[in-house]
Amino acid sequence: MGYCPVVYFYNPNIYPESEYQKRLEAERILCEALNCELIEGDYLPEEFYNAAKGLENEPEKGRRCDKCFELRLLKTAQMAKKLGISEFTTSIVISPHKNFQKLTDIGQKIAEEYNLTYKAIDFKKKDGFLKTNKISRELNLYRQNYCGCEYSQ
Repeated sequence: MGYCPVVYFYNPNIYPESEYQKRLEAERILCEALNCELIEGDYLPEEFYNAAKGLENEPEKGRRCDKCFELRLLKTAQMAKKLGISEFTTSIVISPHKNFQKLTDIGQKIAEEYNLTYKAIDFKKKDGFLKTNKISRELNLYRQNYCGCEYSQ
């Protein structure tokens, strides 16, 4: 493998802030357990609302979600570039509710703009979702029951 992951937690889409804090704390616990560096992005919900403007009534998995993915992957690419990291990916794809190919297409487009490589890793393969559930139980991590934004509740 040869990777030393750096986790960037940037999720301005999560609503309400109390939910954001629960997810951030779970990420802190996970990164500590896995000995990964965690960089906490600013919680700026207005960035999500600006990206989603006019798409509030879109169905789940629609254009609003695409804009959310674009925003989060864009900020991740920018952070990678700032840190001198040449590759990035997203853990969003671990969810069985997320479209791997759509996320890959968005990630690769952004990577090209920043002269980076988007690592298209389908974490669902080889029982990845089951493995993450096991780790979550072992570490007693908070598990959300909705995507995150107020429109998905």
